[in-house]
Amino acid sequence: MFNVVTVCTGNICRSPMAEALLRAEVERAGLAREVEVASAGVSDEEHGNPVDPRARTVLARNDLELPQHSAHRITDRELAQADLLVAMTASHQEQLRQRLPGAAADKVRLMRSFDPAVDPSGEDLDIADPWYGGAEDFDTAWEQIRAATPGLVTWLGERVATR
Repeated sequence: MFNVVTVCTGNICRSPMAEALLRAEVERAGLAREVEVASAGVSDEEHGNPVDPRARTVLARNDLELPQHSAHRITDRELAQADLLVAMTASHQEQLRQRLPGAAADKVRLMRSFDPAVDPSGEDLDIADPWYGGAEDFDTAWEQIRAATPGLVTWLGERVATR
């Protein structure tokens, strides 16, 4: 199995939305037997909490859900087992890389780096943080995640095919 973990701050907004969408798109692409998708946070401040209700609303509107979600900080074991860590922001990416030894840091990528409409050399590749905003901020984060997901699924399909 190719193990993918989507990562944000507290694991209640962006990374669960990315997990739910990526899991559905991996299934749709016929990769569910080869790709496992999970999510985590870089912080334990939301430990044990469910998906934020505003994020759950976005997921429901898109016929997706994560019924058994419980927020947690990414563990050393998850870091070691992950083939790809998909960070929502440059800060998350840096925090993950600091916890990984040497070349293993290369397995951390930004979610928006998979969006073909985004300049990968651009300064801001962060998925917008919706936490302090309203429903429209969750929609913005969702649209950014949604735009990057097809590129990520294609990338995963290529990796799985060469394993």
